[in-house]
Order: sequence, then C-alpha cells, then structure tokens
Amino acid sequence: MAGIRELSQGPDAGTSEDRLVSRPIPGVLIPVVGLGGLAFAFAVSVSIGAADISLDTVWKGVFSFNPDLIQHQVIRELRLPRALIGGLVGASYGVAGAIMQGMTRNPLASPSIMGVNAGAAFMLALSFAFFPDTTLHLLIVLSMIGAALGAVLVYAVGSLAPGGLTPVRLVLAGAAVTALLGSLTTGVVIYFQVFQDVVFFYAGGIAGTRWLHVETVLPWMAVGLVGAFALSRSITVLNLGDEVATGLGLRTVLVKVAGSVVVVLLSGTAVAVGGPVGFIGLVIPHITRFLVGVDYRFVIPACAVLGALLLSLADIGARTIHPTREVPLGMVTALIGVPC
Repeated sequence: MAGIRELSQGPDAGTSEDRLVSRPIPGVLIPVVGLGGLAFAFAVSVSIGAADISLDTVWKGVFSFNPDLIQHQVIRELRLPRALIGGLVGASYGVAGAIMQGMTRNPLASPSIMGVNAGAAFMLALSFAFFPDTTLHLLIVLSMIGAALGAVLVYAVGSLAPGGLTPVRLVLAGAAVTALLGSLTTGVVIYFQVFQDVVFFYAGGIAGTRWLHVETVLPWMAVGLVGAFALSRSITVLNLGDEVATGLGLRTVLVKVAGSVVVVLLSGTAVAVGGPVGFIGLVIPHITRFLVGVDYRFVIPACAVLGALLLSLADIGARTIHPTREVPLGMVTALIGVPC
C-alpha cells in the first residue's frame, strides 16, 4: 500500500485524480453509511406508487407477510422486486464504470459513452424484431454479446489512427460508435415496427420487473461483482499506467481482458433488465474517488453501494416527478448526470 501511495503521487500518474492518496477510513465508512441510505431508499421505493403505502405496512409486508392483504401482495410481488432490481442495476453500472475508468485511465470512460450500452441495446432491438418470444436468459446473453461488440468496435476504431489508442481517441471512437449503433437501433425499430417493445426499454426503466427478473440476473451480476472485487488491487496498480504496472510485475493484458469480461457481464445484464441507463457509470466513480481515493479495494465496494443508491433515488424520482404518469428512468439519470 505504501508503494501505491508513493507511485500515485509520482510523475507517471496521468491525471490529478491518479495523484490522490487512498483514504481507508472513508473507504470503510462510505459503504456502511451508503448501505443505511440504501435501506431507507428501498423502503421509500416500496412505499410509493399508484397507491402509497405507509412504511409501517411496508415493514409488516416484508417481515410479517399476510397473503390475504392486497397491500402485502403488492409489496411482495410488485414493488420489492422492482426495488431490488434498481439496486442491482445501479451497482452494476457503477462498478462497470469504475473498472473502465481504471483500466483506460480515462475520466470519461463509462458503459454509456464507450459503446457498451449502445451495443447491448442494438442486439436487444434485433432480438425483439426477429425473436419476439425470446426468454429472459437468452436476452441477457444477447445483451452481453452486443455489449462486447460495442466495446470491440470502439477499441478497433480508436486504434486505427496513427499513434494508436489514446484517451481522447477512445472517447471520440466511443461517441462515433454509440451514434452509429443508436442509428441502427432506430432503423430496426422503425422498419420492423417494434416501437412499443423498445421505446420504454430504451429510455431506461425497471417498471414491471418481477421476481423472475431478480432470479435470472442475480447470478450474472453476482459473478461480475465478485470478479470486480477480485480485480480491485490489480486495477489500482493498472491505474498508475501500463509501464509502471508492468514494472511492478502486473500482467496488464490479462487484467485488461478480465476487466473487460467483468464490464460486459455487468453492463450487458444491466441493460437487459433495466435498459441502457446513462451516466450512472460515469458519475459514480468520480464521486467515489473523490471520497475514498484511488485504491480500488475501496472504490469498487463504494461504487456498488453508491450506484445502487443513486439509481434507487432516480427511480423514486421517476415515479414522483409527474403526478399522473411515470417518467422514464433514463431521463432522470440524465438530469443528474449531465450537469456533473
């Protein structure tokens, strides 16, 4: 750890964020406090809806379930899985963004900007057009394939310029590929008339999620999150630069491949169940590094908790901003993310 702290302040650090030292105490406190806030956000999320339910009823519906009460059924079958999916999707996006920024040393790297979300959405639009009865398991697999396709295209396009891949070229390539895949997705939607199937999904939304969605995506996301935690120390070293990381004995290519697999797992699954929600993976890592420093052993858990908290709050906002209808979740996260 001492070596990391010294190197993070050395000349090889590429940005001012890279020169921040680790903050172990906030690194422990932030996830703990965030979990408390997340528990409260879950309770509020379950209590609000077409018919508001008191927090006392929410508590009884979760821990003293009575199947004869309609409110308890609404809590157990509709609102609780939605709240859990919101937390899982937010955690996945937050961690995926942190890994992408750590691997590329690019402060603008995120699933929504680097073509990952656009690739997953494009593949899902194709599945809606050609395989309308596709199961959720297959949708997740197709979404991950699309996410990998988007990432590969971005890296390939960014590497074509003389001088190889740089952070600026990576962002430009990501913007170009995202625009291309977005246009193709729109073309598929219009030509095959799957507008109703895609429009709310593409805006980002977790309305209508059930326990089937939780049971289906939880194993994929769990593998991705565990993989991110396992790579956290390596990402910290990699964030110092390839030359420094190689000098410290890190197998940079292996770490980048493993990190890319984790990003595809998390982003692809999150897009399949929650839509291509933007800005969570961009904003949360910046906030987290500001609070806990650049040691990814602290950054990854904090990103998971804060990402889940931010998306849960955004989902609450999506249901309360308009008095009679639900606002698309992607619109709320954009209102938060664009100013940041």
